[in-house]
Amino acid sequence: MSERLAVFYDERVLEHDTGSGFFEAAASPYLVHREPHPENRLRLENMVAVLREGPIAAALDWRRAPAATEQDLERFHDPAYIDELASIPRDEPRVMSSTTVFGPNSFELCRIAAGQAIAAAAHAFAGNGIAYALVRPPGHHAQPAMADGYCFINNIGVAIERLRAQGLERAVVIDWDVHHGNGTQAGFYADSEVLTISLHMPHGAWGETHPQSGDFDERGEGAGLGKNLNLPLPYGSGDIAYARVFDEIVAPAVRAHAPEILLVACGQDASQFDPNGRQLLSMAGFYDLGRRARALADECCAGRLALVQEGGYQPSYAAYCLHATLDGVLVREPGLADPIAFMPEVTDRLDSFIEAARRV
Repeated sequence: MSERLAVFYDERVLEHDTGSGFFEAAASPYLVHREPHPENRLRLENMVAVLREGPIAAALDWRRAPAATEQDLERFHDPAYIDELASIPRDEPRVMSSTTVFGPNSFELCRIAAGQAIAAAAHAFAGNGIAYALVRPPGHHAQPAMADGYCFINNIGVAIERLRAQGLERAVVIDWDVHHGNGTQAGFYADSEVLTISLHMPHGAWGETHPQSGDFDERGEGAGLGKNLNLPLPYGSGDIAYARVFDEIVAPAVRAHAPEILLVACGQDASQFDPNGRQLLSMAGFYDLGRRARALADECCAGRLALVQEGGYQPSYAAYCLHATLDGVLVREPGLADPIAFMPEVTDRLDSFIEAARRV
C-alpha cells in the first residue's frame, strides 16, 4: 500500500472568476444580496486548507506542474474550439451557456488546470504512486467542441490523450460527480480503449450544450459500443446504494476492461448537503468510494490511480468529503469525524435498479 499521495495544485486556478448572482443565474431584482456562483474559489480554498491542516497532511506531497500546451488540449478537443477559447479577450468575461462563465484570463487558467491533471495521470501511470489533481474549473462536461456545466477543457480527457501519445493502450474513467460526465462520454464514445463509467443522478439532458441523457442506453458506438456505462442512480440513493452499485456493476466492468490506469473524476456534489446534488452521500460514503477505487486499481492496474477534482459546491462539507475520500484512497482510518451528516439509508428500488444495470 502506498502511504503517500502526490497532490498537483497551482494556486493560480483560484483566479478563475465566475461572478455572482442568484445562485448560478443572473442577479434577481427582488433580492438584497448577490451570492457567488457555485463554482467559485472558496470551495477550492477550503479543500486546500483541509488537506494542508487536517490529519491527512503528513501523507501528502504537494507538486506544481506546467500548464498544458494547446497541442495537449487539441488531442481531445477540436482545434477550432481551442482557437475560439484562446481568442476570447483576456479582460472580457463571456457566458458560454446559461450557467457557464468564462472569466478574465480563463483560457490560461484552464491550461494550468489541465496541466495538473496531465501531471497527476503521468505520475500514476509511471508507477510513482497515487496522485490527485486539485483543480478548477472542472472538466467532465466539456465535450470536444463545446463548453458546458461550468467546464471548458476536459481535464481527464486531455490527460488520457497525453498518456496515449506516450504508449497507454487501455484506461478506465470512473466519474462519481453527481452529474453525468457527458463530455468525457462524448470524447470517447466510439473508442474501444477507454471505458467511461458515470454514476450520477437521473437528471437527463438539459439543453443544446448537454444533449446526452446519461441513461443506460447510451452505451457507445462503433468500436466503442459497450465501453460507455451510465448509472443514473435514483435520487437520494445514499452511501449503501453507491457502495453496492460500485461492487456489483462498476468493479466487474473495470475488471473486464483490464485497464493500465484508473482515473477518477472526483466530485463531492453527491453529498447530502450539496446545493447542486440530490444523492445524500455522507463522508463515510466518500471514504468507501475512495477505498474501493484504491482496491480496484491495486487489483487491475498495479495501483496506477489518479483522481482529478470535479464538482462539490457546499464549500465546507465538500472539503470534508474530499478529506474522507483521500483517507479511503490511502487506506487510512478516517481522520475527520463527520460534523453534520444524517443518513437515512434509501434501499427501496435498489434491487430493480441493479437488475436493470446488469442488463445493459
